[in-house]
Amino acid sequence: STVTFFFLSRLIGPGIANQLAPYGGDYFSFVLIGVAFTDYLTVSLSSFAGQIRSAQVQGTLEALLVTPTSVPTILFSSSLYSFSFTSIRVMLYLAFGVLIFGMKLHISSFLSFLVIMVLTILSFSGIGLISAAFIIFFKQGSPIGFLVSTTSALLGGVFYPVALLPSWLEPYAYLLPITHALESMRQILLNGATLGAVYDKAIVLALFAVILLPMGLLAFGYGLIMARKE
Repeated sequence: STVTFFFLSRLIGPGIANQLAPYGGDYFSFVLIGVAFTDYLTVSLSSFAGQIRSAQVQGTLEALLVTPTSVPTILFSSSLYSFSFTSIRVMLYLAFGVLIFGMKLHISSFLSFLVIMVLTILSFSGIGLISAAFIIFFKQGSPIGFLVSTTSALLGGVFYPVALLPSWLEPYAYLLPITHALESMRQILLNGATLGAVYDKAIVLALFAVILLPMGLLAFGYGLIMARKE
């Protein structure tokens, strides 16, 4: 993937230099960070839902749920490996970019990087829990994952700056948590931004987390109640 984006950046060249100026002007760095941190969205959408669907098919979900373990513990523990592996993969993306392809990182505050990463994972996890709740309700694959991932790839600034979107479409990009997450990460990793510089984005991500996480847990809990009745 890294090699592919490196050659793609050479093809594009300085064609969108003006739009990339806020991110250091380098398309390779821009797209590599976008793809790397979108992995957290992918694993959030697939991990919770995938674990629940797998347990349904194998017949282990009922046995697991009658244990004294709380539902949030079951959900987050079952996804811990996936998130850990994704974190390693993200670090490898950045390491390959720096060591092999000359990507320039300018990190002045590790705290800002850590805070934004945690808020990103929490906000994405809320969407993943809502997707898992859909599976509990309907016992089928969730369309929420497909809808969110497709919309995020199109509008979230993964492959190109949000500024390139048509003016009527650009406001909708900011309704997605991935837009704020990638904007913050690029500013921190490429421009050396501190937490104060991305404070507004951090607040938005925190609001997404505060809204989506409880919503996901409530939806999942309600789905379990209905499933037990049925």
